[in-house]
This record gives sequence, C-alpha cells and structure tokens, in this order.
Amino acid sequence: MSSPAEREPSATRNIYVFGITSFLNDTATEMAYWVLPAFLASLGAGPAQLGLIEGVAESVASFAKLFSGYLTDRIERRKPVVVAGYAVANAVKPLLAVVTAWPQILAIRFADRLAKGVRGAPRDVMVAESVPKNRLGSAYGLIQSMDSAGAIAGPLAALFLLARFGIRSVFWAAAVPGALCVLVALLGIREIKRRPVPGGQPRAAVSTSMDLTPNLAPPSRRVALPASFYVVLVAVTLFSLGNSSDMFLVLRAQNVGIAVALAPLLGLIFNITYTLASWPAGWFSDRVSRRLIGSVGYVIFAVVYFVFGRAPSTLAIWVAMAVYGFYYALTQPVLKALVVETVGENVRGRALGIYFFVTSAATLAASLITGELWKHYGAAIPFYFSAGMALAAAGLLQGARRERVAGNDI
Repeated sequence: MSSPAEREPSATRNIYVFGITSFLNDTATEMAYWVLPAFLASLGAGPAQLGLIEGVAESVASFAKLFSGYLTDRIERRKPVVVAGYAVANAVKPLLAVVTAWPQILAIRFADRLAKGVRGAPRDVMVAESVPKNRLGSAYGLIQSMDSAGAIAGPLAALFLLARFGIRSVFWAAAVPGALCVLVALLGIREIKRRPVPGGQPRAAVSTSMDLTPNLAPPSRRVALPASFYVVLVAVTLFSLGNSSDMFLVLRAQNVGIAVALAPLLGLIFNITYTLASWPAGWFSDRVSRRLIGSVGYVIFAVVYFVFGRAPSTLAIWVAMAVYGFYYALTQPVLKALVVETVGENVRGRALGIYFFVTSAATLAASLITGELWKHYGAAIPFYFSAGMALAAAGLLQGARRERVAGNDI
C-alpha cells in the first residue's frame, strides 16, 4: 500500500515551504554569524569567549533537540512548535545591534539556539512524512540547498551593509528576512496529522487547519531503536568531538592575513559549493549507500582542517573554504536521511532528538577543546586534532550495518 505522502500530492508542498523558510531564516542568521567574531573583538572578547559562547549555545540547543524529539512523537500538531521556533529565533537576532558586552551576546545566542533546537525535530519529521522513503535524501537535500542559498544571500547583504553603514546595521537588517520567514511558516506549512490505522500504529495525513494548539496524540507502544542507529550515532559523535564552531575557521583565516571585512566573503564561497552540491548529494544518496557518501564528506572535512592547520598561504585558505562546502553537502542532508530510514515511523522524533542531542553535546565539547588547545598550543594543533577525529569517524561510519526496517517494527 502506498504511503500517505504518495497518495496526497499536497503533502509535497511542505518541502517547498520549508525550503523557503530555510532560505529566509538562514539569510538572517548568516548576515550576523560571519561578522560576529569581529564584533566580539570590538567588545574586547577573544577566542576563549567565542568558544564559551558557541559552546553554551550548542549545549542549550542539544537539550532542546532531545526534548523536542521526544515531544514530536507525542503531539498531533507539530506546526505550532515549528512556527514558534522560527519566531523566537528571529525576534532576538536584531538585539545584537544594541549589545555593549559579550555576555549579552551569549544570552542572545542562547535564545536563538534554544529556538532552533525546539523546532528541528518536528520540522524534520514533517519532512519525512511528506515524501516517500525513497525520496528522503532528495527532500532533505533540496531544503538544505535552499538553506545554504540563504547563507549566500546573508554574507552578500552583510558585505554591502558593512561597507556603508557599519557592523551594527547588519544586525538591524537581519530583522527583515527573519520576519518574512515567520510569515511564510505561519501561512504556508500544512499540518501532518497522525490518524490511527488497523494495528494501532499512527499514519500521516495532511491537514490545512490553522489551529496552533499542539495537542498530544495517544501514546503508542514503545519501540526499541535498532543497533545500526547506535553505530551511526557513535560515528557521528566521534566526528563531532572535533567539529568545533566554524567561527574558529574565520579566526584562523584572520590569523593568517585575511582581512576582517572579508569574513562574510569566506561564508559566501563556502555556501556556494554547499548550495550547489546539497540537492545532488541528497538525490544521489537515494540511489547509493548513504554511509559511503557521509564518509566521503568526513574525509573532505579532514583535508580542509589539515590545510587550515598548516595555512601555507591565504590562497590555500580560500580554496579550502570553498571545498569545505562539499563536506556539508555530503553529510548534513544525507546523515539525517540515514537516521530517519534506519528507524520506525513512530520513533523518528525520538531518533532525531537523540541524534541532534548527542552530536550537539559533542560539538559543545569540541568548541571548548578547540578554544583551550588554541590558547595553550597555538592555532595549528586544534585543526590537526579535528582532522584526525574526522578520519576515525569516516572509518567507523563504514562499519555501520544496515538493518531492515519493516513498517514501524525494528
């Protein structure tokens, strides 16, 4: 029997709506993100404070993702959680324009990452319910392409505003795409409700209701997550322990002679390759091993971080930053699709919540480790450490066995 997504063409609408919201949200985010290190420096903060801010931000996001994942499997209407997540995140970004000390930036990043963590799992489960399983990679890849396209528009806008109006104008301007993102999410997302079918398992159905009350669904029987999920989880966690905030790449680029004003341009070239490669990578992963594609992405990450560690020239940094986009394209949508297809339909939220939580917690440790290694041993050592962790994770990911998931039973 075909899935609801296959029988209900309007469900596919969600993929495009989520793509547009991702584009607008990331435009707002990236306008601010790539100038944040320079802004922190102007307030007297350095790598240690940056590591703390990004570490705390990722920490709160990880707990929010874990809670959100479990909640996602229990509520009938997920749209209210998704819309609220976009609304809070885009309400706090413009406040960066009025801060006077780095602890205030910490508070804003805290709220922003909390909102992102809460909306992540319900959005990704709604995506999985909107398409057949053999199109998961393409769906996540398309949304990721739109997301990274926003990350191209954001740095371009930041470059324009920096040159003419100064750094604080970038934060004010981020309110415009942020508000549009919330509006599109509110009006465009179609609710995916679960309704009971013979056998007691929920099934997705499309609803056009504007009701924003996230009612609890009847609890379903508890289903164990498969061993293959945990093998993937261990591999991704190992990698994440070396995957510190990208802001350290920006600091390293500035450290070897790339001007502060060009930081948004670093984000631009990275996101061009990210945008162009994400949808093809997702599409390709629907046809070959997702584990293989993810492992290749990790190897590319290792090469890029090795180059940043050696930093032979500013040209090498620019080239490495462009190649870095391929790592993201080969891992972000692909590994998400791998997690979703590894588990049963009624535990997707829990699996994604655990996946997001563990990797975010490891990323917290990575940012703190990188900050301390940089402080005590210099700039090169943390990048070599990250490259080694990525290679180890690539090998482990290839050892993850694929288990057959029949319907909702593992």
